[in-house]
Amino acid sequence: MKKLRLVKLVICMVVGAVLFTAPMGSLSHAQTFTTPAGSQINGLDVKAQAAFTIDDATDTISIILTNLQANPTAVAQNLSDLGFILSSGQTSGTLSSSSGVERTVASDGTFTDGSIVATGWALTNNFSFGSAGTGLELSVLGTPAGPAHTIIGPPDNTGIYSNANNSIAGNGPHNPFLGQTATFTLSVPGIDTTTAISFVQFSFNTAPGSIVNVPEPSTLLLLGCGLFGFVGLRRKIRK
Repeated sequence: MKKLRLVKLVICMVVGAVLFTAPMGSLSHAQTFTTPAGSQINGLDVKAQAAFTIDDATDTISIILTNLQANPTAVAQNLSDLGFILSSGQTSGTLSSSSGVERTVASDGTFTDGSIVATGWALTNNFSFGSAGTGLELSVLGTPAGPAHTIIGPPDNTGIYSNANNSIAGNGPHNPFLGQTATFTLSVPGIDTTTAISFVQFSFNTAPGSIVNVPEPSTLLLLGCGLFGFVGLRRKIRK
């Protein structure tokens, strides 16, 4: 029985270490959120991911925002907004920088990638997520860049947006898009080693309201399990 408990502690510790790779004492840590399987907007599949790196040494949050939905049919499947809540309570900051590759989709579904440019997205402070709380929102909606510069997913396996309707293909106001990924760096004074992302909201389309919420990921829970395993293992070794 004692050996079995020790094995469980070691497994828990290893799982925690795999999913939370920052070394003990590190000043930065990462969390990744993905839309739940089967998410849809206007009856169309959507799939997106936001990877956060929080660094309390520099009071910065780096975000890689990716549209994973391949060969979209309509602009409703494009990412236009990302909202999130910080566990340590900060609700204000500044957008230090952002970038993405401009992608123009022609009327026949072929596309051309241009330069790496600033996204044109803006950061809104003290953004209310209703009962979930208050946090920060990155969005291209309502900016001079919009309704262009939404983030489009990859093409089909032949390299063409073969499903694209006229809300994407050859659409003047919506082109150029940002090709698949955009990166953002935020300055958020007051974050510390306990700061984590506790809530994420993805928005799609070129008008507000097309929302997919994502609950807190299990990463931090498993990290706790790993730390518990580490402490328990040390106690076992001492005995």
